[in-house]
Amino acid sequence: MTRLPLVLVLVAISAHSAAANDLDGTWLRDDGNARVRIAPCGDKICATNLWIGDTSKGEAAGDKLVMTLARQPDGTFSGNAYDPKRDWTYSMTITVTPGTLATRGCIVGRLICRDVNWKAAE
Repeated sequence: MTRLPLVLVLVAISAHSAAANDLDGTWLRDDGNARVRIAPCGDKICATNLWIGDTSKGEAAGDKLVMTLARQPDGTFSGNAYDPKRDWTYSMTITVTPGTLATRGCIVGRLICRDVNWKAAE
């Protein structure tokens, strides 16, 4: 299976939505290889790499993912995310619980997906 870029696993929504508060903050990937800040950027929310441990997959500090999502009836967020570095658009689904994010990012018509868990940075 093709490995998707690591930053792809983040999500965001329209800045005016209440969901921004659910995602806003600094998050640590479960494998310990990334620290990301999710915050409003214009009328979207951006996930910005603050630190990347293993840069061999082409990720670097400062890389961004610009996202637009909507809260679903089941409480998850879904929509699209754009990676300007790679010029790729992903479909995204995020589940938020207190102190954690579970993300799923997909490409190629949702045929290639990657799930990643995140915890809030302390």
